Amino acid sequence: MNADGDGLGKVQVRLRWDPSPYGEPARHLDIVAATYAAGDPYGRPEYVVYHEHRSPDGTITMTRHSENGVGLGYVEVMELEFDRLSAAYGRVVVGVAIHQNGGPRTFGDLSHAGVVVVEGYRQLLADDFTRVPDATAATVAEFTRDPSGAWRLRELVRGFDSNPEGFMAEMGRVRQ
Repeated sequence: MNADGDGLGKVQVRLRWDPSPYGEPARHLDIVAATYAAGDPYGRPEYVVYHEHRSPDGTITMTRHSENGVGLGYVEVMELEFDRLSAAYGRVVVGVAIHQNGGPRTFGDLSHAGVVVVEGYRQLLADDFTRVPDATAATVAEFTRDPSGAWRLRELVRGFDSNPEGFMAEMGRVRQ
């Protein structure tokens, strides 16, 4: 909750997956966040944040990044500061994309993959991608600003058959 106790404040999206077996190319996943204008919440993203790109105002950042899944627990973390995000934005969609280097990979090919969304010590969402085993990318959460200006979370687990670049362009365009 933000300082007023209304809506979301600072949220983390955390991602984990097991590294590739010995001799196979590295399994590389990315958390991706697309930010949409308040006046066009299903149009083109205003900006997209992932390991190589941060938000222009610093309100959405990658605080941990892995290119191979090696490490303990959640090896990739994105932080979203909704309490500081400009009123010009009304929707943020967060997803996960699997890099396709070394051949096609889907969530069904991964072991121990999972994502959680937390605010402080409170878990808001958890998923293990078993609902989208044939997908190469998936949305996990949609954050929207309500009429009072407070941010709300809606679970949005939906699979895509896209490479990371294609996924970034299409991940938030469909209404559910």
